[in-house]
Amino acid sequence: MVLKTKEDFLEGQLILIDKPLNWSSFQAVNAVKWSIRKRFQLKKIKVGHAGTLDPLATGLLLICAGKFTKRISEFQGMPKEYEGTISLGSSTPSYDLETAVDHEYPTDHITHELIHKTRALFLGKIAQKPPVFSALKKDGKRMYEYAREGKDLEIKDRIVEILEFEILEINLPEFRFRIQCSKGTYIRSIAHDFGKALDSGAHLSALRRTKIGDYNVNNAMTPEVFKEMMSV
Repeated sequence: MVLKTKEDFLEGQLILIDKPLNWSSFQAVNAVKWSIRKRFQLKKIKVGHAGTLDPLATGLLLICAGKFTKRISEFQGMPKEYEGTISLGSSTPSYDLETAVDHEYPTDHITHELIHKTRALFLGKIAQKPPVFSALKKDGKRMYEYAREGKDLEIKDRIVEILEFEILEINLPEFRFRIQCSKGTYIRSIAHDFGKALDSGAHLSALRRTKIGDYNVNNAMTPEVFKEMMSV
C-alpha cells in the first residue's frame, strides 16, 4: 500500500488487513482507526470492516475508512475463499476450538474415498444452521450471549452457496480443505455438518480467509505493519 494523505483517508480507502490469531475483527478495526487518527491528528474518522472473522480464524479482513464505509455492504456481498482444517471424531458446542470437546465419535469407518464422496454433498446451494456461538442477533441480543447462559435457541436454516470445495490433504483424523462460498456461509457449520454426514462428528480446528472477491490475503498486512507504516 502506497502511503496516503489525510485527504485520501477521509475521501475513502480500502485497507487489506491480515488478521492475526486471537484478534477479534473489532480489535483489528480499532487498531487501524487508532493508527490513522494518530498519524493525522484526527479527532474522528469512520472505519469499519466488511465481514467478520472469528478470533480463532486468521486472514483477510477488508477495512473501509472514510467515505468507503458507505461501500461496506458492496464488499460484504462478494464471494469468499477459505482454507482450513476439519478434525473428525469429536464435536464442540461452538463447532470450533472456542469451546471444549463435548462428544466423541467413531472414525474407523472413515476412508479417503468417503471424505471425497461426502464433499460432493456440500456443493451448490445448501441449507445450514448458523452456530449457536455466533454474533448473529436474536431479539436484539447476540446468539453467543444466549449460548453462554445455557439457553436453548431455535435456529432456522439459511440457504448459502458453496461454489468450490476442494480437499487439499487428508491425514486422518484430520483433513485440509479450500472452500469458495457466498456471503453468510459459516465454515464452522460446514465442519459440524460434514461430521454428521460421515456418521461421526467433526469440528473446525483451523481457518484462514484467503480471498474476498478479487482481493487476496497475499496483498494484505498485519495491523502491526500498518501501524509501523503510518508511523513513518
